[in-house]
Amino acid sequence: MTLYRPIVAALGFVLSADRTRVLMVQRTRDGDTHAGKYNGLGGKLEPDEDIRTCLVRELREELGIEVTSARLRGTVNWPGFGKVGESWFGFVFVVDAYEGVVPERNDDGPLHWVEIDRLGELPLWEGDAHFLPLVFDDSVAMFHAVLPYDDDNRLVSASVVVERR
Repeated sequence: MTLYRPIVAALGFVLSADRTRVLMVQRTRDGDTHAGKYNGLGGKLEPDEDIRTCLVRELREELGIEVTSARLRGTVNWPGFGKVGESWFGFVFVVDAYEGVVPERNDDGPLHWVEIDRLGELPLWEGDAHFLPLVFDDSVAMFHAVLPYDDDNRLVSASVVVERR
């Protein structure tokens, strides 16, 4: 049996003050596997961090904001999702409050405040449709998804377990 060693990451969805919009980055960097897609924000866990500290650090680096309130909403396992087929395991957060001013863009591309009920209209990864609505659904206590991708970055299958309140 092969030992599974995914890259561990935090993925954050920053809410507007009125909780109707979410901040998304439109990935435009040349050579970026995510180019053309919209994503939440976050990144890789460092060896000396817990996952919330990772989220706070990544949003400070990517947006220049300080997270003051964040809730863990679920987890997503993305086998085979990376540039060269590496796997990722993400802890998905909603950021309810922060201090600072969000810039118009970051190193990955322009930043957009998108109405939550219009997220499905954006060019997203195919697997996002299986967990993204759960992030903002207050009847969901927690979700856990497995979304494997093939070598052509196509979703192979989707498994999602939802714990309701």
